Amino acid sequence: MQMQWLLYGTVALAHVAALAAWVRSTRHHRPSSRPQLGDVLIGVVVNFLDTLGIGSYAQITSLFKLRGRPDDDLIPGTMNVGSAIPSFFGAFLFMISVKVDPLLLFSMIISSGLGAWIGAGFVSRLSKRHIQLVMGCALLTAAAFLAMSLIGIMPPSGTAMTLTGWRFGLAVTANFIMGALMCVGIGNYAPSMVLLSFLGMHPIAAYPIMIGSDGLIIPVASIGFIRSRRFDHAVAVGLVLGGVLGTFAAFPLVEAIGGHLDLMRGVVIGVVLYAATSMLRAARRPGAPP
Repeated sequence: MQMQWLLYGTVALAHVAALAAWVRSTRHHRPSSRPQLGDVLIGVVVNFLDTLGIGSYAQITSLFKLRGRPDDDLIPGTMNVGSAIPSFFGAFLFMISVKVDPLLLFSMIISSGLGAWIGAGFVSRLSKRHIQLVMGCALLTAAAFLAMSLIGIMPPSGTAMTLTGWRFGLAVTANFIMGALMCVGIGNYAPSMVLLSFLGMHPIAAYPIMIGSDGLIIPVASIGFIRSRRFDHAVAVGLVLGGVLGTFAAFPLVEAIGGHLDLMRGVVIGVVLYAATSMLRAARRPGAPP
């Protein structure tokens, strides 16, 4: 129980710090515009998908580019600032309702935050295109193995809600690496689902871990953007308003299918395939960074 409250306090403190920084920023630099309906609708859609485990950053970027709002150089900051508060609600909904071993949950979320902090400098020097290619192929392979387990060709993933021994160490170490990869825009949702499924955990166990990790990383990242004022305040407010609605609307759907293991595995396969094809398309896109 003490481990759980320590984790809740750490995540909450990160969000309080981010919100305080945002409030101070608006006092010193009063926003010149207000959120539009389109900003709110984007928040609803992308956070609905994010809560289901599909992710949100690629969708936010695409919709921002389609609308031409905000300016390209403000997109990263706006995504992070606007996603912080919805990630707070998502993290707590899953951490409280999905009963994953508290020590495993705490260790993986903290390791992800440390990976984002310590590994940022190293990972940012790697080729994003090569990372996308390798991870895209790896996720396609993993999806194939998951599909074979679903139809009975291979032993299925387990139903455990905890890990011990070398499995515990591997999961924590891998989440550290995934936290670092998030610094170059590589999402952690699909890799978390694959990793924990192969280690014998119930697929729904990935949700509090992966969304809880974002609940720590996103507010910390947003503080830097707020201090540099490299974000669009009005659009970020719209994302927050819509994001909270989208998160609460999607959460019951995840709970409803969580008790049906085969259906849950099917959702995981769909998410992994989506992430894999998205990475490979991004890596092959003309003009993508080498």
